[in-house]
This record gives sequence, C-alpha cells and structure tokens, in this order.
Amino acid sequence: MRRLLVLWDVDYTLIDSNGVGRELYQTVFGEMFGRDMPQPGSMAGRTDRAIVAEVLTLAGLDDPRQHVDAFHRLMAAHSAGLADRVAQRVRILPGAAEAMAALARLDGRGVVQSLLTGNIRPLAEVKLGPLGLTEHLDLDAGAYGSTHEVRAELVHEARRNASRAYRADFGGDATVIVGDTPLDVEAALVTGARAVGVATGAFTVGELAAAGAHAVLPDLADTDLVVAAILGTDAG
Repeated sequence: MRRLLVLWDVDYTLIDSNGVGRELYQTVFGEMFGRDMPQPGSMAGRTDRAIVAEVLTLAGLDDPRQHVDAFHRLMAAHSAGLADRVAQRVRILPGAAEAMAALARLDGRGVVQSLLTGNIRPLAEVKLGPLGLTEHLDLDAGAYGSTHEVRAELVHEARRNASRAYRADFGGDATVIVGDTPLDVEAALVTGARAVGVATGAFTVGELAAAGAHAVLPDLADTDLVVAAILGTDAG
C-alpha cells in the first residue's frame, strides 16, 4: 500500500492566530534587547528562522544570525504559557478540524498527517493543542520553522522524519502540502510534492493558482472537496 504524507500549514490554513505569534516576537525581543522590536515585512509563508534573522538585521545587530537560536529558545520557553490566550483568541478556520478527521477515517489509504509550518514546534503545538487540532497529527513526522530559512528545505526534513517512522517512501506526489501562500506552493513544486492552495489568508484563489498549485480551494469548508483535492481525485 502506498502511503500519503499530508503536511498542513498552520496560520491562516488551519487557524487564525489573531496576532499571538507576533506578540510573542515582541515579548522575546524586548526581553533580549530592552527595546521595541523593529517590524519585519510580511510573515506570510516564511519560517521563524527567516523572520527572526530579518528582525535582528533590522535591529542593527552585528552578525544577527548568531542570536537566532537564543531567540528561538526564549520563544519556546514562553510558548507553553500561551495556552489560555490561544483558547480565548485563536479561531479554528471553517472545516479545518473536519478535514483532518475525514482524512484520518480513510480506510486503506495509509494517510499520515503532520505539519509543515514556519512556526517553531513549541509555538505550533500551543497554537493547535488547546483547540483540539492535534488529535490526528503525528507531530514528529513534520517539520518546523526553526530549522531553515527556506521553506522548501522543510519538505525534505519532513519526508525524512516520516520515512523513518513509517518505513515508507514519501517522494514525489506521495507528499501533499496544504497552505495559504505562494511560498507553500513553491515549497511543494520545487520538491516534487502536490500543492493544495487554500485562499483563507492574504492570497486569492487566482494568485495561488498562478503560483502553480495543483488544486486551489476557497477554504476548507467543503470536506469532500478538500479530501478530493488532497488525494487528487474527483469529488463528484
């Protein structure tokens, strides 16, 4: 049986985090440097390693990348304390939980679900866990934004993790990436994975299609359409 690795993006694909991550950045920067954080450009689709490197460069630090790991460690230390804030403020996007549950119920498909996210792992977990969105995810089979500035590199990492755990080959379109930005689509295309775009963030259906996504959905609300897009089958 051929297994399928489905890698979900987090922000604006599964949830609207309502600024929780950006507030964490501001808290950590303030603790480390005692001043306000310079604001980076768009965070959409970028990894935390890339965003932190930009923030520290904007702050004028000498050799800013030498501070990235320390910044991530402090982010991780603060993440566990965000659970109550997440439960109060973060919103599950329509259909997200239902789509993951539907994939988990597929018999004979061998579907493994995990994350491919720009978030560091502790932050990804705290954004999803209090909302009950980790039930169907094997978090060890995914890849997270602390490891590389280039999102596509995370695909290789996730495949290695999943292959070790499940003794299966997830090359080519045996990996499916679901996300809301052109960078999610690009990460899939350059690694030979299937790209499913979801227009629940800042980018439209047309923009995600133009980026080259194999399938584009307006949202995750229609579970049958989501499953069909991920599997590459006809929902009808």
